[in-house]
Amino acid sequence: MSNLFVVAYEDLATANQVREKMLDLAKQHLVELEDIVVVERREDGKIKLHQAVNYTATGAAGGALWGGVIGLLFLVPLLGAAVGAAAGAAGGAVTDTGINDDFMKELSQNLRPGAAALFVLVKQASPDKVIPQIASFGGQLVQTSLSNEEEEQLRAALKAAKGEAAAQEASNGASEGASKEA
Repeated sequence: MSNLFVVAYEDLATANQVREKMLDLAKQHLVELEDIVVVERREDGKIKLHQAVNYTATGAAGGALWGGVIGLLFLVPLLGAAVGAAAGAAGGAVTDTGINDDFMKELSQNLRPGAAALFVLVKQASPDKVIPQIASFGGQLVQTSLSNEEEEQLRAALKAAKGEAAAQEASNGASEGASKEA
């Protein structure tokens, strides 16, 4: 069963950095993602979803390919590709897998203008390896699909990882200051 995690960040740039980090962790097989979306609340109050996969473009490309192949059979490959691209784009536009768009928009209404949230649907993860790498970005855990007990354990792990990251930065700053004095 997949678990949903929603983390709010002060700005869009930080949310995008965390998404890139999560995608990198997925490449390392430390987390298996089902969906990952950055949701931005613009200064004008509008909500913008930044999907990881553009289904409209993917559908159009696939439709154009198959439409061209079918068009070759009937000796009108350009018409077939055009019709296929249009049909694929239409199909891709209505495809919504993973996290429900309406749910993300509704929950993101609570963000302050200029802030962003990261919605992550995780199939499987190694929390002891993932949490320390994303805790340094900060953020506020808004919602999870975990049980209350598991969510409290996650909050405690995030708090501990943030403390370790802050201590590491402080020791790095102190050692840099000492080397400059020497």
